[in-house]
Amino acid sequence: MVVLVEKAEGVATVTMNRPEAMNALSIELRKALAGTFAALAADDEVRAIVLTGAGGRAFTAGLDLKELASTPGALGAANPTSAKDDPVLAMEACPKPIVGAVNGVAITGGFEVALACDVLIAATNARFADTHARVGILPGWGLSAKLSRTIGLMRAKELSLTGNFLDAKTAYEWGLVNRVVEPDELLRTAQKLAHDMASIDPATSRTYKKLIDDGDKLSAGDARKLETETTKALNAAVTPDSIAQRREQVQARGRSQG
Repeated sequence: MVVLVEKAEGVATVTMNRPEAMNALSIELRKALAGTFAALAADDEVRAIVLTGAGGRAFTAGLDLKELASTPGALGAANPTSAKDDPVLAMEACPKPIVGAVNGVAITGGFEVALACDVLIAATNARFADTHARVGILPGWGLSAKLSRTIGLMRAKELSLTGNFLDAKTAYEWGLVNRVVEPDELLRTAQKLAHDMASIDPATSRTYKKLIDDGDKLSAGDARKLETETTKALNAAVTPDSIAQRREQVQARGRSQG
């Protein structure tokens, strides 16, 4: 199977499973990944998701270049308009938090899949590269819009207009990844973070993620208005008793982490 799924205590770990091809995004893998995220989005037992790649060499090396070279129309098929076939659209449509555990390289289309995650944890051997221009194509999964908003316009131009690789340490310094850990700690760290996210009330988590994502597309003023409108609707349904109960839970959690 090109996609493996394991579930435990509200967290699904999704593994792209083509290690012999550096988890390259073949048509089969793209469809399987899209279908997996659609299924997990509808699975009430799953509250958070971890995405990683099999083997130690690659998160995913991007589109399968051998397949592109040998299959007529394969490049055009790489950017469908339906989340049914498009892993990035399916990830963006998923209301549950997605933690990317980047082991090895995330190149071009693989970089775009990484950017579709909500949080990125990188192994020390992780490297990122946007080689679209070097291959002679342009991104179709949002990289040109997302990368500059994540690391800044000039840094994004440096990466995209050179095709140079970005190491994990610099990726952290530039704000691309949340943290960098040793390879043997990667999955455990990502799953721990996902379990923390899974402990949040699902309806609140879903609404908050959408609020952040929708607000990111707006000006600061319009994002503030959206927050006010969303908060008013959500908080009106909250009772004093539920706040008191959850306050005790938050305090207990704080003591356990202190």
